[in-house]
Amino acid sequence: MFVVSVKSDKAIKIALCVILVCALSVGGIISVAKRNALPASNMGGISLRAETHEERMTFFSQFGWEIDENPAQVKEVIIPEEFDETYEEYNDIQRQQNLDLEKYKGARVKMWSYDILNYPGYENTDGIIQGNILVYEGIVIGGDICSNELGGFMHTFSAPTSDNP
Repeated sequence: MFVVSVKSDKAIKIALCVILVCALSVGGIISVAKRNALPASNMGGISLRAETHEERMTFFSQFGWEIDENPAQVKEVIIPEEFDETYEEYNDIQRQQNLDLEKYKGARVKMWSYDILNYPGYENTDGIIQGNILVYEGIVIGGDICSNELGGFMHTFSAPTSDNP
């Protein structure tokens, strides 16, 4: 028979350490599982990865867009907890491209804006047409193509057609 005696204070400390290690392990597993749950592709097989510069360039190129090498702007954005009319309209654009910002309410995301170099009719104009992507944990969760002109436009990532200017 093998007997070990431990002072009660030491036993409590050991038990607390074991509990702490278990809690941290579970938290790490949940974090990895949550990240892996984010879709790497959506929108009919389009890759949504945007963690690196190359992935962001590839994302835009899937829609036929050529972007400037350097982002025009990078900033953090918090998706509002409650959507006003403007955000509802913006989310309608997201839903048209099989994305939805509803599940990201309250989330802090990064917004990358790039000048589009090959937009039809704006090929030689700098900074007028931009592609914006909202990135959460390295995955595109939303975005648009827009004109910075007065009375400009905003639409999905798809290139305009004669039916959809």
